Amino acid sequence: MRRTYWTPRLLEILLPVAAVLLAFALGGILLLALGANPFQSFWTLLSGAFGSVSGLTSTLAKATPLLLVGLGICISFRGGVINIGGEGQIIVGALASTALALALRDWPGWLLLPLTLLAGALAGALWGGIAGLLKARLNVNEILSTVMLNAIALQIMNSLLRGLMLDPAQIAAGTNIPQSETLPQQVWLLKLVPRTLLHSGAILALVLAILVYFLLWRTTIGYRIRTVGLNPSAARYAGIPVPFYVALSLTLAGAFAGLAGAVEVVGVQHRMLEGLSGGYGFSGIVAALFGKLHPLGAVPASFLFGGLLVGADKMQRAIQVPSALIVAINGLVVMFVVASDVYVRRVRRRAGKEAAAASLAESVARSPGGTAVERRAESGVTPP
Repeated sequence: MRRTYWTPRLLEILLPVAAVLLAFALGGILLLALGANPFQSFWTLLSGAFGSVSGLTSTLAKATPLLLVGLGICISFRGGVINIGGEGQIIVGALASTALALALRDWPGWLLLPLTLLAGALAGALWGGIAGLLKARLNVNEILSTVMLNAIALQIMNSLLRGLMLDPAQIAAGTNIPQSETLPQQVWLLKLVPRTLLHSGAILALVLAILVYFLLWRTTIGYRIRTVGLNPSAARYAGIPVPFYVALSLTLAGAFAGLAGAVEVVGVQHRMLEGLSGGYGFSGIVAALFGKLHPLGAVPASFLFGGLLVGADKMQRAIQVPSALIVAINGLVVMFVVASDVYVRRVRRRAGKEAAAASLAESVARSPGGTAVERRAESGVTPP
């Protein structure tokens, strides 16, 4: 019985680690095909991400938006819907926060900063809520709707950064680089380590990870979200309004992605510019999956993949290996993690069947009429 219980739990812990190692092994083969030394390349990657104060703080700064997006992914996936719209939600969140901070630049920082972050979260929630409403009311596939909303957000950003939000200094200089004016300094997030990218948004992300855990596992709303994700029919039978919680899941996911865009603006870039999303909308999905769709598990997962992003840049500069290889490794990690999750579920089901069979055999052995009970069990009749 002890072996049957521990095997699935042990696999659940070890298989994601094995998935990463296997992904890196295949990445090493790709490096050999590119004519690079895989050991030297991976050492450069790891040392660039974790081997210095600059690398470590950059890793934490990259992990912050990944964690925020990943928290939203944990909510939406637990609610049974797939949010592929993180990129668009980051963009609209960054645009909204930039517009508000520039419009109210004379306001004091203690008031302007929370309003700026709130504007980003609300804009992302609106963008995710559109897909949620389409899914809840019209049963529109959320993968298609969120992907299309990504494209719409991208075009809105391109239009605004070349028009209404274009930095006046760029217009005066005639360069017209698509970026906004610099945000007022009172709205910049506090640097945790001077002269580095690490800002107080990392602390905010950690606090929100704990709050999302309590939301999903310690509140009625979280229970209903998880119930809808596990079995919509049972949730509907229990009186839970399934469409509402489907829409709520995508709305909350959008809010966290929008907040990630706002944090990136006020914490790192201090202005809105093209490419600000940095692929965080998709990398956040990888981090959430690697963290087993658990808010607390997403914390170390985001740190790991933030390190991969930072180390990839160092590897590209030092060894002339394309950083796109890390994107391929991330894809391999997702594939292997999902495959390992499917395998763990099969092992868990098999263990459950073995436990049920052992329990039945034990009840037969203890029953005074054991022979009769055994005959009924063999015929498919459950013993009383």
